[in-house]
Amino acid sequence: MEKVEVKLRDDFIKLGQALKASGIAESGVDAKFMIQDGEVTVNGETELRRGRKLFDQDEVVCGDVMIKISK
Repeated sequence: MEKVEVKLRDDFIKLGQALKASGIAESGVDAKFMIQDGEVTVNGETELRRGRKLFDQDEVVCGDVMIKISK
């Protein structure tokens, strides 16, 4: 599994923004469809909200890529 780190600039980042920042999604529309189709998990649970706030130490998995959120 490929691991990607996304550094926080503020206290949190939204799920759709994290998918774009990591390069998994090319656009917000791509991120929206990935999330709606149930392809994304946050901390081991399927997440269907594009606006879900991610904080330091959260882990997002989409396909064979894991995104680690860090400060």
